[in-house]
Amino acid sequence: MSEIRHALNVKRADDFAQWYQEVVSAADMAEESGVRGCMVIKPWGYGIWERMQRLMDDRIKAAGVQNCYFPIFIPLANFEREAAHVEGFAKEMAVVTHHRLIADGKGGLIPDPEAKLEEPLVVRPTSETIIGDAMSRWIQSWRDLPLLTNQWANVVRWEMRTRMFLRTSEFLWQEGHTAHESREDAVAETLRALEMYRAFAEEQLALPVIAGEKPENERFPGAVSTYSIEAMMQDGKALQAGTSHYLGTNFAHAANIRFQDREGGQQLCHTTSWGVSTRMVGGVIMTHGDDDGLRVPPAIAPQQVVILPMLREKPEDAALLDYCEGLRTAIAQQQALGEPVRVLLDKKPGKAAAKRWDWVRKGAPIIIEVGGRDMEGGKVSLLRRDRLWGEGGKPDFTYPARDEAAAAIPALLQDIQSSLHDEAQQRRDANITRGVASLDELAEFYGEDRQHPGWVEVQWSRPTGAALDAVVERLKALKLTFRNVPMEADAASGKCLFTGEDAVERIYVARSY
Repeated sequence: MSEIRHALNVKRADDFAQWYQEVVSAADMAEESGVRGCMVIKPWGYGIWERMQRLMDDRIKAAGVQNCYFPIFIPLANFEREAAHVEGFAKEMAVVTHHRLIADGKGGLIPDPEAKLEEPLVVRPTSETIIGDAMSRWIQSWRDLPLLTNQWANVVRWEMRTRMFLRTSEFLWQEGHTAHESREDAVAETLRALEMYRAFAEEQLALPVIAGEKPENERFPGAVSTYSIEAMMQDGKALQAGTSHYLGTNFAHAANIRFQDREGGQQLCHTTSWGVSTRMVGGVIMTHGDDDGLRVPPAIAPQQVVILPMLREKPEDAALLDYCEGLRTAIAQQQALGEPVRVLLDKKPGKAAAKRWDWVRKGAPIIIEVGGRDMEGGKVSLLRRDRLWGEGGKPDFTYPARDEAAAAIPALLQDIQSSLHDEAQQRRDANITRGVASLDELAEFYGEDRQHPGWVEVQWSRPTGAALDAVVERLKALKLTFRNVPMEADAASGKCLFTGEDAVERIYVARSY
């Protein structure tokens, strides 16, 4: 078999971090903005995010949650009311202190000393405090509950080490915030949001995830309990792809979110918050990408089918374009994955092979080339992005009749969606290890000579406080973190790997992003 000449210069096995950066660039998804930690999201990358946003928004609204919007600037006093919350974000907060610039006399600009704000404003790192203020005004009685809100917004957390989509100083997300009459109702909402994220990741991102509860040291600042969905990337590291938090009455107490109960007394609301962000785009890249670029699951692909006419700048191009337009129309009339098929007829000038590889790197699920011979034979040349290579190291084209190709598109898209998920799930399951019984074994498992060791499921006694801190420090020395306690894990049946006490549950340990 001939050696395959891949579309990227860096292979995953050689340098996964550099491969990731090359995919982002080669797939034309994003670029550096000139501001540290901030990125320009280009049309293809933003189109993927728009698809995620649209599909997630449908799920959010189906649960009775209403969208709203809150300011990006939050008074510092709001954070000072919630000490635990501030401590968790203080080092990442961007702060506005002046409202005007003046010339410095040297051709530059400086903040006007006369325009210093009476109170600094924090650029939104998350919105619990400002939304809590609104809830304290909006909620008077138990009849106003539950209050279910969500906003799509940007947030700023001044990250020291950044990577596009995965960890940026500014990122896009949705943040749900709800208030409830009782603990039971709030916990139910927290778990509903978690399940919504799990289903969204599995069904539409083709991203197999494990849903579970975070340990005490990984909780959202100020939360009573935090839940997450965790995905395994191709390098074996974990990515926290979404979180849902039960906040108890902590934020309600700080913001005075009270209601008159059914007996006429005053009670604090139980609140929740939950969110996913553009980090999920990075998760899709690192889960589904290959040595030729990105592979986009059809459910979130801005264009599911791309038709490439092999134009030669000759009179016969008009007939070829008509032939391709007929194909585009026939495909656009099809339904796949619950929606009309998104199909693009790419008429841009350029060599067909160069255009094909552009779309391969972008990860369009189906690429169809049509040349003069195809038209004469009433056929097309069809390429599945998830199964790119055939025998002899050549792209694995099939050559169906035009009408047959159009009719086959829905089933092909469904099969690509399923195959990407199944491939990722098989890889994840094959890289989860059980039976590690000591810290020495754990250290050996994650030895420097192992490039992609995956995750380890261990049994533990759920230590808290200083005992947990000691465990976390031991893990930190191995560059490991706790991920979550799986919702559907087997019951504990032995001793805690860290304390030697009777284990009460199972938890995942991994290196992570």
